[in-house]
Amino acid sequence: MAFSVVMPALEMAQETGKLIAWRKKEGDRVTKGEPLLEIETDKAVMEVEAPADGILAAITASAGADIPVGQTIAWIVEPGEKPPAGNEPATTVPAARGGLPGKTESHAALAAAVTSEPPAAHGARISPKARRLAKELGVDIASVRGSGAGGEILAPDVQTAAALVASDAGGVLRKKTSNIEVPSSIGRLMAERTTQSWTSVPHFFVTREIEASALNECREKLTPEIERAHNIRITHTDLLVALVARVLLKHPRLNASWTAEGIRLHDHVNMGVAIAVNDGVVAAVIPNAHTASVAEIATQRRGLAERARAGKLRPADIADATFTISNLGMYRVDQFSAIITPPQSAILAVGSIADRVVAVDGRPTVRPMMTLTLSCDHRAVDGGRAAAFTSDLAEAIGRPDESLGS
Repeated sequence: MAFSVVMPALEMAQETGKLIAWRKKEGDRVTKGEPLLEIETDKAVMEVEAPADGILAAITASAGADIPVGQTIAWIVEPGEKPPAGNEPATTVPAARGGLPGKTESHAALAAAVTSEPPAAHGARISPKARRLAKELGVDIASVRGSGAGGEILAPDVQTAAALVASDAGGVLRKKTSNIEVPSSIGRLMAERTTQSWTSVPHFFVTREIEASALNECREKLTPEIERAHNIRITHTDLLVALVARVLLKHPRLNASWTAEGIRLHDHVNMGVAIAVNDGVVAAVIPNAHTASVAEIATQRRGLAERARAGKLRPADIADATFTISNLGMYRVDQFSAIITPPQSAILAVGSIADRVVAVDGRPTVRPMMTLTLSCDHRAVDGGRAAAFTSDLAEAIGRPDESLGS
């Protein structure tokens, strides 16, 4: 039985995916679940696994192709079996990574996708993404010739048109000025989503300064044992993921999603951890963090960070977070506020641990302190619930051994 390999939809509203590389070549034997190809979406480069055992056959897309979601790009067949007939080659669209084509593309190549006359089919179909890009880049849709099926105008067509509009009267594409940095697809998506969140989610913030002496001691106590058994050094983030996840079980509104139907409460904690990459920030997910040990969390976090910085995140690595932690303490940031990732109802921003003078029993004393800022969606969380959560979290950080059962 032949199994089709299609361009998957890894994100909401995704229309196309860019094929980065095949991990196998035509004629190779593949095993279900092993990495088969790499694709790039607006969020990251991800591995796609083989859907079945068999022989890879009838590859119709090569590296660099922009492929519509759902299109068959290869088949996996039994030895000696022929793939189904009638495969159409995947459409290859010269997508410009990061928004506009690079300065090495010729003016003639750009002009091939744009005409001074209206498209042959005036009022041709245009994808939602292309329509949005046209509005953002100031491109007249009537001047764009679509490269999609039936002349449909796709996002790369609009990007190409925008580049041509930027050319001078002599027909030479202007070089990008040194003081303008065109964002990558990841950077552009991050800008869009944070803008959408900030303008549509009613944020409010609760800040709490917490003594970190017990947290430091817990890390010092656990580090040798975990390093010896798992060859990994735990971080404050690992401890906070474990502690926050356990506290969230007592505060379901903080571990919830805002939906059109109402507030969806989760009985598990999938912890998103913000990771800085070259083009922005991605939130990789540690599933079921409320039941994971510190060693398990540390191992998963390290693997996620390595894949994120190498651009090799898998779909499961970024899916279904119910709460997120963003820690800038390693950059010596004292305090900051983070923007919520919808549909999550909250995100915790963690500042650095530093010695400060505080009052203890009425006397000034130096203690290691940290500042936590909780950003909340006021549709799902009110001030009282936010305060109760931060109070319980402060108590858990003050007694981490007890909270973690160690």
